[in-house]
Amino acid sequence: MQPRLAAGQGARLVTAPPPELPMTRNHPVLLTLMIAVLLVGGLFSAAIASPVRAQDATPAAGATSEEPTVEVVRRVAPAVVTVINLQTVEGLGTDSASGGFGPEGQLQPAGSGTGFIISEEGYIVTNWHVVTGGDEFQVSFADGELRDATLVGSDEISDIAVVQVEGDLPAVVSFGDSSALEPGQTVIAIGSPLGAFTNTVTEGIVSATGRDFPAALSGVQTYDNLIQHDAAINPGNSGGPLFNLDGEVVGVNTLGIPAQNGQPVQGLFFAIPSNSVEQITNQIIESGSIAYPYMGVSTVTITPDIAAQNGLPVEYGSYVGAVEPNGPAETAGIQEGDIILGINDQQIGEDLSFNQILFSFQPGDVVQVSIQRGEEQMSVEVTLGERPASE
Repeated sequence: MQPRLAAGQGARLVTAPPPELPMTRNHPVLLTLMIAVLLVGGLFSAAIASPVRAQDATPAAGATSEEPTVEVVRRVAPAVVTVINLQTVEGLGTDSASGGFGPEGQLQPAGSGTGFIISEEGYIVTNWHVVTGGDEFQVSFADGELRDATLVGSDEISDIAVVQVEGDLPAVVSFGDSSALEPGQTVIAIGSPLGAFTNTVTEGIVSATGRDFPAALSGVQTYDNLIQHDAAINPGNSGGPLFNLDGEVVGVNTLGIPAQNGQPVQGLFFAIPSNSVEQITNQIIESGSIAYPYMGVSTVTITPDIAAQNGLPVEYGSYVGAVEPNGPAETAGIQEGDIILGINDQQIGEDLSFNQILFSFQPGDVVQVSIQRGEEQMSVEVTLGERPASE
């Protein structure tokens, strides 16, 4: 793998070029800004915390109604762990016959990030980009205990992965309802920035919800419907929890924007909403993978600004830049240049993207897709396929 970070180093900075029309999947047209996105993976060694069940613990002595953050952190911090990605490095193994280095492979930490325990069966949620390419995995608990972990499954599209450990657990946290988040609401992030400042707690507010990041901006992949917040996260926080003041996980910290056009940027951090994470996590635990619906189109998101710049007849939608030969869309009659407006009774808009709507269905579902073709609107019936692994 090309790890998001190397052990002992910072995360990889990616400066994304301006997106191009129209073949890149789901990114805005005619953007001219270059945004550097920092994927917040890093080495994490948690600090010592008392072994408690987060959902059952009583408030700590000294915590008052004026200090809700202190109370929450004392309850949930033991459930925050490190997930270590180990990869075989050829040529670094010890050759016992010669007493030196030989061709035998040796497992070395290739990168790591934060995770959090969600069940007494030992399931731990983290990011896909924390575990990708790993040959074996370990988890480091808040008291320094190191255990082997098994990769249950991972999903590149959502950037979510699940690993599992055996044995007694120090704490378990639960998911909250991310759809209830409001701008201005207090949130707490726990992680290990720069791989050295373990169990660092940062506090901020929800800045916005429903933020989208096309692959051309993230430099890696498409993210939809993210939570924007200003609780500082850095290399080391990837896969770590974002808590509300009830101690519930409302997001998984995933990326931040450190610079724009070479200028430093502050306070722009993003988390995957817990409602999506919980759904994906349950599927990974049940089957080890995620089956996504597939329409067979490459699209570009249309916003009012893009519509005005290009003289388009609608303010929101997804412009079809390419149609996969013999795919579901082509079979249904969807053409390059069409604008997808919605699926069934869900319409693409400011707060609802094409991918969000599409991923609410299952492979094999038969749906009505409303499209704009020139000045005419129409509806076509599409039987959704299963998204290929490489898509």
